[in-house]
Amino acid sequence: MNIEFILQRLVLAVIVVLGVTLAVFLIVQLVPGDPARVSLGLQATEENVQARRERLGLNRPVVEQYVTWLGNAVQGNLGRSLITGQDVTPQILQRLPTTLQLAALALLIGMVIAFPLGIIAALRPGSRLDLVASFISQVGVAIPDFWLSILLVLLFSISLGWLPPSGYTPIQEDFQDWLAHMILPALTAGLISASIQTRFIRSAMLEVLNENYINTARAKGLRERVVIVRHALRNAMITIVTILGLQVTALLSAVVVIEIVFVLPGMGRLALDAVLDRDYPLLQGTVLVIAVMVTLINLGIDLLYFFLDPRIEYS
Repeated sequence: MNIEFILQRLVLAVIVVLGVTLAVFLIVQLVPGDPARVSLGLQATEENVQARRERLGLNRPVVEQYVTWLGNAVQGNLGRSLITGQDVTPQILQRLPTTLQLAALALLIGMVIAFPLGIIAALRPGSRLDLVASFISQVGVAIPDFWLSILLVLLFSISLGWLPPSGYTPIQEDFQDWLAHMILPALTAGLISASIQTRFIRSAMLEVLNENYINTARAKGLRERVVIVRHALRNAMITIVTILGLQVTALLSAVVVIEIVFVLPGMGRLALDAVLDRDYPLLQGTVLVIAVMVTLINLGIDLLYFFLDPRIEYS
């Protein structure tokens, strides 16, 4: 494995995270409103507001505030909530598992649907199945996630009564109840993800299936399943893994709406509450954690290329 390339990607990942933290910090600074007055309420006196600003360090230069906040963040201290006064880090750690569970379950559902559908559509281009797969994919991309959420609730919760319409149970308390509450939100995100994955899996497989080594493998008498799995799918995985990585990052942002619709205590709901309450430390911490996760996912995809195809060389 190219150690120099890995080091370059690690340095680039650090730069990206620093850029995101700077952008988030400056944007929050430009948001109208005084955090000190927000935390104390509209009835607070000017003296109390000024004392609060000094206690929070808001009267210091912006650069100094950023350096202080970033230094504390590196140590795991993301500050205190302006509304509750609680540490931001424990609040994020409490909400993070719900978002990760939802994103992982949605990605799994999307892959289970997209892989067979995309591969079969690529093997029979122009067939009825290919047209159906393309139609489903187009519809899935066009449907808003909140609208699909409402349709699934009306069907499986209101009409059939099979699943609860909202709520959440931690997985460690009751797995069956957790799964019952997670199926609908995960299915919502998974169906939309599957529609996107299907298109790219089909395109990647079509491109590989036209290569000479596929015809050579078939001419040698290899079974079609071996040709598809060992030769076609394996070589198409570079493109497919890239799309899956992008889907994971997209799911982390899409779950914001889904968590609101299904009343899930995740990162998306936490970020929305922070925006509505103008809880700047909580908002900064939430965005920072999401940015770090997205950066690590992209870094992992780059490193995964080496294992999928050792012939790849980077300069």
